Amino acid sequence: MEHQHEEKEINLKALYYIIGLITGVVTGLVIDNGIGLTIGLGVTGLLFAALYQNVFVRGREER
Repeated sequence: MEHQHEEKEINLKALYYIIGLITGVVTGLVIDNGIGLTIGLGVTGLLFAALYQNVFVRGREER
């Protein structure tokens, strides 16, 4: 019997969002110890991750 190896497609979308969230939260903690700024920068990190994924990564897949 021949063994056929199927390549698994890795979903990198979640990775971009996790990295954006973590960097936003860490930046908020470094700048200020308040919870409001930390949450705000976490959301901002998520928005930048979405922008990066939709503009740069999607454009690379269409080529």
